[in-house]
Amino acid sequence: MDDSGDSGRPQPGAGGTAPGTDPDDGKPPRPAEPGGGLLMGRPFGVPVYVAPSWFVVAALITWVFGGQLDRVLPELGGARYLVALFFAIAFYASVLVHELAHTVAALRYKLPVRRIQLQFFGGVSEIEKETETPGREFVLAFVGPLLSLVLGGVFYGAMQLVEPGTVPGVLLAGLMISNLIVAAFNLLPGLPLDGGRMLRAVVWKITGKPMSGTIAAAWVGRGLAVTVLVGLPLLTHTGALGGTAQDIGGVETVMDALLAAILAGIIWTGAGNSLRMARLREHLPDLRARTLTRRAVPVESATPLSEALRRANEAGARALVVVDGQGNPKGVVREAAIAGVPEHRRPWVAVSGLAQDLTEGMKVPAELAGEALLDRLKATPATEYLVVEETGEIYGVLSTADVERAFVKAMARPEA
Repeated sequence: MDDSGDSGRPQPGAGGTAPGTDPDDGKPPRPAEPGGGLLMGRPFGVPVYVAPSWFVVAALITWVFGGQLDRVLPELGGARYLVALFFAIAFYASVLVHELAHTVAALRYKLPVRRIQLQFFGGVSEIEKETETPGREFVLAFVGPLLSLVLGGVFYGAMQLVEPGTVPGVLLAGLMISNLIVAAFNLLPGLPLDGGRMLRAVVWKITGKPMSGTIAAAWVGRGLAVTVLVGLPLLTHTGALGGTAQDIGGVETVMDALLAAILAGIIWTGAGNSLRMARLREHLPDLRARTLTRRAVPVESATPLSEALRRANEAGARALVVVDGQGNPKGVVREAAIAGVPEHRRPWVAVSGLAQDLTEGMKVPAELAGEALLDRLKATPATEYLVVEETGEIYGVLSTADVERAFVKAMARPEA
């Protein structure tokens, strides 16, 4: 399952993408986590991780497929589980190819990819930014299912070169069908699937509004979730899927409802996350350094904290910037450090001891806004930043806490 180019939420099935903001915590993006499971390599410079949940589904596939092999190739005996394990690994290698298609397309459009993760219901490509045009959005979403279709064709062609009913023949047939299922499922027109992103691109192109496309594709995705919840158990129970559900999926009737509920829940949640992230991104232009900045007063390093706070109160300022004798900024006094000094000690504590030395990354232009502002803060994590005018003049201090509150406010707005 896939949701190419959207933000912050892994999705089920063959693939998924997720840029850097977490929609559930309402905070600005943080630097990429080094973890994510077992690191398998860095194709195209993008780390590929296998999540612990993958081993659970690999064991399940091995057990189910091994049971099916016992019916088709009973002469294998216990070796059938080694063959089934090879099938599980080969299938997820196909999923990785699906994800790499998204990754290569994203890199082609100069969109940073944090990582690829193989997990319980497939994979996710965590793309950190949105595409700029509906055409690119469509291509970025379509390349994943396209590669799965190509793989299905490759495995079909390879089947013609081997004898039917043999181990290679059964493996190639399973890989062909599984890739075709992956492609077909991901082409369903609802978020968070690739087809949902393609539908979003089409509506975006027609209306000129990305948000309209997201709303349409997300609600179709929720409709798909309900359909999966009701339809999958019904189809398998009535035998409408013929032998496919048993020969390929190996899902017993009792498990169908559970599988349907899990899939439906993931699709519904992914569609909701897409709406929240779109709403947040819609309001990102309102997130401006100039409007969020606290007014600051400059003080020299030897100034007692009590005196510095007195000057700030007189000026109606809420922040302190340490400057040298020429008025050049050298550090920002941390709000948490001020709170940690008892009032009776403040006349004896110099502001220099409470300041964080400024680095170039901690100097933020006052005109920065939206994703450019978030990218700047993410590149140099800190609690406070010095906001400066184009001339280099001190404008004030930007607190990470204020940015986070602005995120929470944006996230709290009613859903479209």
